[in-house]
Amino acid sequence: MYNLNTQFKKGILDLCILKVVKDQEMYGFEIIDKLSNILDINENTIYPILRRLTEQKLFTTYTKDSPHGAQRKYYKITSKGDEKLSIYIDEWDTFISNVNQILGGKIK
Repeated sequence: MYNLNTQFKKGILDLCILKVVKDQEMYGFEIIDKLSNILDINENTIYPILRRLTEQKLFTTYTKDSPHGAQRKYYKITSKGDEKLSIYIDEWDTFISNVNQILGGKIK
């Protein structure tokens, strides 16, 4: 697992969360589990972001019965969330391309 600088990580978690929920509607712990296999994150990081993205109308939520007890809150990306994800991906691709130019010594 790669441990990213905290400030840098905060800047890309919205992108990562939007992407995994776009790929599959999930409840909070599933999102944490999926991302924590790659990034050094936990529920104290993810749940506030999920609340904020939902307040911004990038996600809707619904509940579903769980075979293991209480109902679970699932997150589903909205069309506004889809648009925001596309913007984030374009910005990320440009950023990575520019950083690779710098690291490769190809800046003028």
